[in-house]
Amino acid sequence: MGIMRQADLKNIFTHYRESKHLLFNQKEFLTEKHQPSIIHRDHQIQQLARTIAPAVNGEKISNTFIFGTVGTGKTLVARHVTSELAKEAQGVRILYVNCKMKRVSDTEYRLLAELTRELGEAVPPTGLPTDQVYAQFFRLLDSKPQHVILILDEIDNIIKRIGDDVLYSLLRANQDLRQGKLSLIGISNDVTFMDTMDPRVKSSLSEEELIFPPYNAAQLQDILLSRTKEAFQEGVLESGVVAKAAALAAQEHGDARKALDLLRVAGEMAERQGRTKVTIADIDTAEQKLDTDLVVEAVRTQPKQSLAVLAAIVRLAESGQQHFQTGDVFTVYEKLAAGRGLKLLTQRRVSDLINELDMQGVINAKVISKGRYGRTREIKVVLDPPLVEKIKRILADNYFLDSLGRFAE
Repeated sequence: MGIMRQADLKNIFTHYRESKHLLFNQKEFLTEKHQPSIIHRDHQIQQLARTIAPAVNGEKISNTFIFGTVGTGKTLVARHVTSELAKEAQGVRILYVNCKMKRVSDTEYRLLAELTRELGEAVPPTGLPTDQVYAQFFRLLDSKPQHVILILDEIDNIIKRIGDDVLYSLLRANQDLRQGKLSLIGISNDVTFMDTMDPRVKSSLSEEELIFPPYNAAQLQDILLSRTKEAFQEGVLESGVVAKAAALAAQEHGDARKALDLLRVAGEMAERQGRTKVTIADIDTAEQKLDTDLVVEAVRTQPKQSLAVLAAIVRLAESGQQHFQTGDVFTVYEKLAAGRGLKLLTQRRVSDLINELDMQGVINAKVISKGRYGRTREIKVVLDPPLVEKIKRILADNYFLDSLGRFAE
């Protein structure tokens, strides 16, 4: 294999800069960074606006939960409506936290520290008693007449990582506040996670619920057309490209984010190949690439216990078993976890981790009835062999496989 010379590398960059056939105009119009005008969400905008409107008169608003699958406009609408409220209502302040971000909400301390910093005071990353950070946050919240609306995006991650006590403590604080008010808007893709919450928290947390249905293909096409006019150079999208991206995303829970990603990746691939058009075939190729990338990234960011469960599932699949059940996975998991020095989880917790891997598309797990013997979960790996190999490399990097590709026990 030859070594690329510096001059050759420079030529690649020069060619890209000087090329007259670049397909994109403003690629950021196909990303989450771009804040577009919101279409096909008038009903949800009105519902949320009516729910939080009492803040204009200084009243505390109901805590609200927003549900909907990925890419249905939940975050976009919540941030838009609350920002408009802040312009109209004196003393309203919006705090936004993405609960999926690492080192922001993966512990109770870090979440409180982030909220306290948002209100203007520094908190060390570690070292203080949690009660002291609570007191600091509540002191700032009650330091003047203000209504803080806290948006917790992907709030289910808090419950899974640190439990619901922190939410109960935050919500109960209103009983002791004299000047400040705290209201919560929780956003989640998972409509079932509240089933495991403490009834006290559940009743106070979800006073109002707002559902975002998936976009249909026609709505997705409208969204894409509104973005592609600015994102691409005129005439580079072949006929049917936008419709194909919309149709594919509509099949996957009406995910506008997926539709935009399909167009962006298709355009990037065509551009790298020096072509002047984005074709329908590019959309199909982009879908395969995105699906692979999403699964690999989901696996790469899993905690050690989830990787141990996944390693057990992959091992069972490679032993020739096409379908297996939670008990089978648990038996292999026990050996792998012991071999890695991990604390052994209960079978019920392992079952929860299997469910999370299923939700992320890494495996396929469905609940089947066994009649009077109850129900169990039937599991299988439905990924392409090249993707399984990428997953195994991640497992090897985390020492669940040895240098010869054997599972470590």
